[in-house]
Amino acid sequence: MTPSDTLAELGEFGLVARVTAGRSHPPGTLLGPGDDAAVVAAPDARVVACTDVLVEGVHFRLDWSTPEQAGRKAAAANLADIAAMGAVPTALLVGLACPVSTPVATLEGLADGLWAEARASGIGVVGGDVAASTALVISVTALGSLEGREPVTRGGARPGDLVALCGRIGWAAAGLAVLHRGFRSPVAVVGAHRVPEPPYAAGPAAALAGATAMIDVSDGLLADLGHVAEASGVLVDVRGAALEVPMRLREVASALGTDPLHWLLTGGEDHALVATFPPGSTLPSGWTVIGTVREGVPAVLVDGRPYAGPGGWDHFTRG
Repeated sequence: MTPSDTLAELGEFGLVARVTAGRSHPPGTLLGPGDDAAVVAAPDARVVACTDVLVEGVHFRLDWSTPEQAGRKAAAANLADIAAMGAVPTALLVGLACPVSTPVATLEGLADGLWAEARASGIGVVGGDVAASTALVISVTALGSLEGREPVTRGGARPGDLVALCGRIGWAAAGLAVLHRGFRSPVAVVGAHRVPEPPYAAGPAAALAGATAMIDVSDGLLADLGHVAEASGVLVDVRGAALEVPMRLREVASALGTDPLHWLLTGGEDHALVATFPPGSTLPSGWTVIGTVREGVPAVLVDGRPYAGPGGWDHFTRG
């Protein structure tokens, strides 16, 4: 095959053989790719499952990111959801739809990225499907294990709880803003948009520390805390001063004429974790208190007041 070969020339089963050849799986994968379905161990008889769909031109652009970066991003979005339940990942499944004219090298890059992010979490890609489409779409399903714990849902926050954050926020939004202006640097913020760095281990650690509710920051801190507030029937108050704005984001915001705090409050795709803990809790390493939970009509406030403007991304209103 040459770099210019396309999916039409290689074929569905040729592609599957190409992207699965030589890949290794952890012991928890009892049967990997190659049969009608995979078999993955579920030691505590429960499986945590989630799915995210990434569409070229909406969630990633191949003129901004390499195929491998897009693959890593697709895997990370799902693995962060598993972590947000307090679980550890066990496997990924991938559905891919793309034009038949798509270069095989592009698809191999996507596969390399998916496998790389999976391996970083100690798991593998156990199966999936490929279909022809007018657009490039990656659908990833992640499976996870609670390891005997109860899941940490969005609905457990109680008045008096602490609100805490683990992981970086605002970086992916800053990188997206830079790319929209036609620049490719600073590399640190552009890289954050291309490949997020979720704190996967922080989810199970929070569960062990007694977290009452948790969610990953995929659409924006305020928007995602809004889901927690609604599910828990509480009011969440974020302290703006508790959100440290990194110097690099200040520099980028100054160059673009933007308030960097807006990126931290409403920017998505960093996939940090935000959780609530009972008052007086000793938080696990890496977690920082950024607010409190109060009684009241479900809402999210910043320093006791509603935030002006949308709290994050919505796929259908594009707020």
